[in-house]
Amino acid sequence: MVDIKGMINARTRNNKKAKVYELTTDYKYTGLMEYPRPQMVRDSYINLNGEWDLRISSEYGSTIYDGKIIVPFSPEARLSGVGHVLLPNQTLLYEKDINLTKVKEKRIILHVGACDQCTYVDLNGHFIGAHEGGYTSFSFDITKACVDGENHLQILVTDDTDRSGFARGKQKLKPGGMFYTSQSGIWQTIWIEYVDDIYIKNLTIIPNIDKSEVSVIVDTNASIDDVDIIFDEDIVEKISKKEVYGGVKITASLEKYELWCPENPRLYYFTVKTCQDSVKSYVAMRSVSTEMDKDGHMRICLNHKPLFINGVLDQGYYPESLMTPPSDEAMVDDIKRAFDAGFNLIRKHCKLEPMRWYYHCDRLGMLVCQDMVNGGKKYDMKTICYMPAIYHNWKKQSDKTRFLLNATGRTSSRTVKIWKKETYETITQLRSVPSICMWTVFNEGWGQFDTKRCTDYIKSLDNTRIIDSASGWFDQGCGDIYSDHNYFFKYEVLPDKYKRAFVISEYGGFSLQIEGHVCKDVLYGYHPCFTKEGFINDCIKTQKEIESIIPDGLAGAIFTQLTDIEEEQNGLYTYDRRVNKYKND
Repeated sequence: MVDIKGMINARTRNNKKAKVYELTTDYKYTGLMEYPRPQMVRDSYINLNGEWDLRISSEYGSTIYDGKIIVPFSPEARLSGVGHVLLPNQTLLYEKDINLTKVKEKRIILHVGACDQCTYVDLNGHFIGAHEGGYTSFSFDITKACVDGENHLQILVTDDTDRSGFARGKQKLKPGGMFYTSQSGIWQTIWIEYVDDIYIKNLTIIPNIDKSEVSVIVDTNASIDDVDIIFDEDIVEKISKKEVYGGVKITASLEKYELWCPENPRLYYFTVKTCQDSVKSYVAMRSVSTEMDKDGHMRICLNHKPLFINGVLDQGYYPESLMTPPSDEAMVDDIKRAFDAGFNLIRKHCKLEPMRWYYHCDRLGMLVCQDMVNGGKKYDMKTICYMPAIYHNWKKQSDKTRFLLNATGRTSSRTVKIWKKETYETITQLRSVPSICMWTVFNEGWGQFDTKRCTDYIKSLDNTRIIDSASGWFDQGCGDIYSDHNYFFKYEVLPDKYKRAFVISEYGGFSLQIEGHVCKDVLYGYHPCFTKEGFINDCIKTQKEIESIIPDGLAGAIFTQLTDIEEEQNGLYTYDRRVNKYKND
């Protein structure tokens, strides 16, 4: 008989002797002034990060806070200078005076990297627009409301966190265990660009190594004759152009190019020009697929060559800034930490990173598995998390049953529409990122529904990557990956009648508390360790067990996780990144 209560309790273990510290990393905040969108760079750029006025109001109109905030850090993050957790029915009102020129000569576009959760923008008393969803970027043409000289920009934000159907990742108003401090408001770079009447709104970059060509769909109102592409290197044999829905499609046939891979992350830079606009971008020539090996096992292939996915789960949280990296250097260092630990893939589980993070993965050669950020209403964690973690048969629930839908929090038509909108925006924003090799549709039943249809929808948006439809359990026989989370049982390759690549998409979970590097007095993890030596031995032993079943058909495995986060102390590094747990001093 399996001790269910004992196994669940192993996930949360109180340690009353732990001393709590106010953790911080060693990174110096430099303003996050780097250009935030590396695949679409313009010379015109005004960064609005820095000091803003902020007023936090209750639902009854009373003022909770009236002072300054450092953008792009959420008011919940220490680097913001505020220290307030926004509650449902409270509002954030950001205000900033910005000086603009040439407003009669140019269009002026306001860009927001991400703002959690519902955003309303006003300029000089004119309503500009609204955006719902806390993880994807959005832009507004603010030209008509602009005046030469000083302009008053106001951004109103509300956030229900886990009380609505929007994507929320691991944010929770009552954090604990595997869920973290909620955050709100502007949490990625906000900036302004000047453009002309005919300007490039978006680029969709599609490499095809089988045809030795790259296609770039240019979203613009220019004619075919007015759109050109110029590569920095002499690799283009010929160029063709045609009008398509959404703009102009330019196809460049290439010669003498190198394939992108972790060992050789080769990027080719180019410029797209219209009669009035110009943006710089880049492409990597690579393909991702699943293909049968000579022994009849389905493998994940990069450029048609089998590549074992040795991945690590990385939530991307920091003690002083939560979901916002404190600096560009911090993003790079976390990617290098994953490389140093021997991993070739990072799974982004509960957030979208700033676009510069993906650029660093592109140029450094780190593969990425990107989850659709989970949402929906309240989850029944016993049904969709604890039980399937312990009982293999429990994992076989159908998402057509009312029993499971009630547990996953996705029963209303409104939350279904929200999922589709947020998924569309996620794929559109990240479609051209070379390092992303896999999309995850649902994780552990969180907000899961109609998995086959959702998988087909993502395939309709992007058919160039592989898909893990249901990471962990509640597999519905679709997608390219048969995915299993295994923290408690012997590692083995599970048979799959659909002949998909088998991936243990989460394993490990060894927790070790390091004195002086603890921000909560609770140790959360699947397997508590009491010494660094024990932690290292468990990691080594588990890795050997994983490697032993690769010949049986294991196509990949993803370790939990890169860093500690709040109560979750199962990282290879402490939350402040100052202690490497898996190496002896």
